[in-house]
Amino acid sequence: MNTGSPTESRWLLEVSNLACGYGEGAVVSDIDFALGHGDIGCLLGPSGCGKSTILRALAGFLPLSNGEIQLDSRTISLAGRTLPPEKRRIGMVFQDYALFPHLTVARNIAFGLRNLGREECDQKVEQLLDLVHLQGLANQYPHELSGGQQQRVALARALAPEPTLILLDEPFSNLDADLRRRLSLDVREILKSLGISAILVTHDQQEAFAMCDQVAVLKEGNIQQWDEPYNLYHEPANRFVAGFVGQGGFIPGKALGPDAIECELGTIRGNRAYRWPEGTLVDILIRPDDIVFDDASELKARVIEKTFAGTSTLYRFHLSEETEFEALFRSHLDFHLGEMVPLRVEADHLIAFER
Repeated sequence: MNTGSPTESRWLLEVSNLACGYGEGAVVSDIDFALGHGDIGCLLGPSGCGKSTILRALAGFLPLSNGEIQLDSRTISLAGRTLPPEKRRIGMVFQDYALFPHLTVARNIAFGLRNLGREECDQKVEQLLDLVHLQGLANQYPHELSGGQQQRVALARALAPEPTLILLDEPFSNLDADLRRRLSLDVREILKSLGISAILVTHDQQEAFAMCDQVAVLKEGNIQQWDEPYNLYHEPANRFVAGFVGQGGFIPGKALGPDAIECELGTIRGNRAYRWPEGTLVDILIRPDDIVFDDASELKARVIEKTFAGTSTLYRFHLSEETEFEALFRSHLDFHLGEMVPLRVEADHLIAFER
């Protein structure tokens, strides 16, 4: 597989100042990110934020009104010039799989291998069937397969021509939750074993975090933050990212200094140093894992909601009209609605924004 050369740029994909859309209006603008060789990136955000528009531009289906896309140190899109999709060495896996219903699994996978001889093509198809764990299904037709199997066929077909980059357009959205989780991890393992880079489009942040090395959080056509999943959760760049990624909510507080904030939950200290003057009114992000049960604590909050999830229970607590928050406890800590529970804050990452 073509994964680039050590003497070339450290980036396989470079997107610079990209803007594009439909008609005269730009759906996305000022898009900048870079993806390393063998890395899996993600475009994550709510519906209508521009994820699929960027993916179409990467694939060559949509021209740019501004900016540049480089793949493997070669410009493939500029404003006014777009390399055709078939010349980009980019594979694509669609949301609806887009398999040919009249072709067998083997012939679907072999569709992009027309330049190979029969024997070499058959050998390639067999290797790909092994890779995606579909041994023995070569002569089946798409309608005879499960959704997960169809998605594996679509992936094998995209991998067959040995692309430089794979684009995955919400590929697991038609599957049930458990299969989505398992298949996303399987696809990650397959791509990593081949050293193939990929860009995933999804609105499911659990899927994005489990599968991807870098994630772009989008809002209204702009990237709010391009970062590792850990940093998106613990070091969000702005309030939108903080609220969009993971669970949690904001409670009011007042700055006591660069690394301390006073609120109804007590004085919270963390790893960040802010430059607010003392007394600045702020909103603090409290994650469910920031709250711990402490039988010795004088701070008590009332249970107003609980969601049992097997190994854990998500509680919502009420402290005052201004302060409600969630906490995630192991399920053997079983509290009832209306019960007052002793708690304390244990927040290693202090995330707050000026009110």
